[in-house]
Amino acid sequence: MGAARGSVRSSATPGTPVGPPMGPPQLLFAGRVDAGRVVLFHDGLRAVRYAEPVAGTAGAALDFARTDGADAVGSTALVVSRAAGNVRYLTAPWVRETAVRNLLAPAKEPYVLARDADGVTDPVPSPAQAKGCTRWNALQVRDGAGLRLFTDLGELAPARLLWGRPADPADATGTEAREAWARTACQLTAVRARGVRSVNAWRFARQPLPEDAGLGAWLCTRAETWRGTGGRVLAQFLVPSPEVPAALAARSEGSPACGVRDPRVLAGVLWRAPGGSWYVLAAGSSDFASLEVSGGVEGRSDGSVLAVRASAGAEADLNGTLRDGTRTAALR
Repeated sequence: MGAARGSVRSSATPGTPVGPPMGPPQLLFAGRVDAGRVVLFHDGLRAVRYAEPVAGTAGAALDFARTDGADAVGSTALVVSRAAGNVRYLTAPWVRETAVRNLLAPAKEPYVLARDADGVTDPVPSPAQAKGCTRWNALQVRDGAGLRLFTDLGELAPARLLWGRPADPADATGTEAREAWARTACQLTAVRARGVRSVNAWRFARQPLPEDAGLGAWLCTRAETWRGTGGRVLAQFLVPSPEVPAALAARSEGSPACGVRDPRVLAGVLWRAPGGSWYVLAAGSSDFASLEVSGGVEGRSDGSVLAVRASAGAEADLNGTLRDGTRTAALR
């Protein structure tokens, strides 16, 4: 497979070196997929994919992605082909079953995804290449330990989807996890092409809403990268109606919030009650003793949630005090 150097398009996930092999390369796959010839290998630090058309070398591509430290779960699947908006995965030998689950339809059963003798799946419409967000396909696999869930974010290694407190998340395959991801999956567009290893979501607070409007929920979603830096954090607010997507309350890049090192998080939104009145709503994780807003809106509450009457378009500064007396600003 010898394309001229100048005709090969090269890409790499953030922080991935593109030089010679870092160690003895291990061949994972070589063969024809769709209308191309593909070679996929791993050198201990990176997964590398070379692809060229069956007819000629025009449009040949060389893709690099960091996968250092990958365990058996992290090595479950790699993207072997992209064509016509679809993606095919090369699955590991220990994968027993593959299926496709639409994250936006949590109650719907996944459909079986067929594989050939090499472990290459049938094509799946990729959310990483979709223009809208009417469907979000995830790869569900069964290995010897149970079910796993992955999503294509436009790179060689799909990202693992998790649910639970940062210290002990689990694969996002349970009912509660699927219902939460159904309302937050479209926010994954914010972490495409970032070298993401896994994305964990967890509910850090529940909040009784003003005017007896029900119970709101607060989620924090954290994307971890293979390189260990550049993680992204999203704080999201969910109204009681299960069909309404999450509202993005805050986002941050490089913050340790919602992670193992610092699981704390504080965020707020401007919310309109069913009766038409506006409120600043805020919530922190359980280690917040009090919250306070100032500036365009003034108010304070004991505990980890707050609701203060406001006007449309109001802006306010949000801070909280931890149980140990430390004052902490909202995620931003």
